[in-house]
Amino acid sequence: MSISAASLNSDREFFSAFLCDEDTKSLFEKVALEREWSKDMCFSGGIAASVRALGAMPCPEFLIVDLSESDDPREDMQSLAEVCEPGTIVVAVGEQNDVSLYRDLIHAGVHDYLVKPLSLEQIRECLTSAEEAMTIQEEEPVAEEVSGDKKQIVFVGLRGGLGTSTIVTNIAWLTAEKGENTALLDMDFYFGTSALQFDLEPGRGLADALENPNRVDGLFLERAVVKPHKNLAILGAEAPLGSLRAPSDDALPHLIEALGENYQTVFVDLPRQVLGEHGDILSAATDVVLISDYSLTAARDCIRLLSHIKFAAPSAKVHIVTTRQGQNADEVDSKDFENSIERSIAVNIPFEPRALVDASKKGKILIDALPNSKPSTAIKQIAGLFSNTEEITNKGASWMGKLLGKKN
Repeated sequence: MSISAASLNSDREFFSAFLCDEDTKSLFEKVALEREWSKDMCFSGGIAASVRALGAMPCPEFLIVDLSESDDPREDMQSLAEVCEPGTIVVAVGEQNDVSLYRDLIHAGVHDYLVKPLSLEQIRECLTSAEEAMTIQEEEPVAEEVSGDKKQIVFVGLRGGLGTSTIVTNIAWLTAEKGENTALLDMDFYFGTSALQFDLEPGRGLADALENPNRVDGLFLERAVVKPHKNLAILGAEAPLGSLRAPSDDALPHLIEALGENYQTVFVDLPRQVLGEHGDILSAATDVVLISDYSLTAARDCIRLLSHIKFAAPSAKVHIVTTRQGQNADEVDSKDFENSIERSIAVNIPFEPRALVDASKKGKILIDALPNSKPSTAIKQIAGLFSNTEEITNKGASWMGKLLGKKN
């Protein structure tokens, strides 16, 4: 059964297609007539033509775009997203039979990607699937505003190689498993690993947010993040070295604010060098976690950061987490370490590199692969610093894509 244009928003066309070649255009016209759609809404021209057209007219409910003439399909899809309205179902067609491109398009919110040459049956099946997705969107309840106690938790590793990103990723996954709407912001612009730990590519979400801070809102974030779990959204980047301009003074605070408005709990994986350049990123933090080893250098840097946090985020709770005990020649005793920084260590994570190797072989994050290991137990204790709820159960993470611009 097909959906008629009359059943949807009368201010918008139901269907339109922008296709590069006459053969493909003819096939879509035939299928459109079968569904009693207007074949006149099949236009010549690919995604560039669709972006130009939709900049001057309401976006249809259901859009087909052709990437065959696109030099950079990923960048062109980002341009399309800027003129698409919430709820638009997008199907892309093209000539590249590329798994990487397919994955990037799906993660960007495209419903499906069809490789030419096409058949009538292939188009029929795809459109039926898209219609079903549209029906589900129409029936979805209106999303409730984020309520309850919101948390913005910033993790800073005092030295490289302490596993800070691994710790943050595992805790964010645990929080999502508990049912909290969770975001993870990976501030390592060039070498971030948060998405990679779930075998995902982060895309340009973070780069776009920093380059265009005024565009960052709930809809932008929905399109920019990748989701390894239905309750976990990751915003990051793997930008080419030196490709990013320094963000404006208000870009990072605005991004943090937008994340806080749309997610119950926001985790920030903040490299110390970024903190040095953008100390104001701590201003909204409810908690700051410093990851340290027991070296003299780490003790010195911990003292310096504690002083900075007292000024930048005076209301934030600060937690000291240690790891790699027994691995440094200049290591100090744990009691001496605590005395020097004038803080107690909240959690010490046992150093068991074998556990990380075993988890990697299973293709899972540590807390999911080895929930009863000593490092996993310590990670649960860290998660407990921010929550008074019962211990989080360990379930298999579900892998989800997202529809382009879910309806609000």
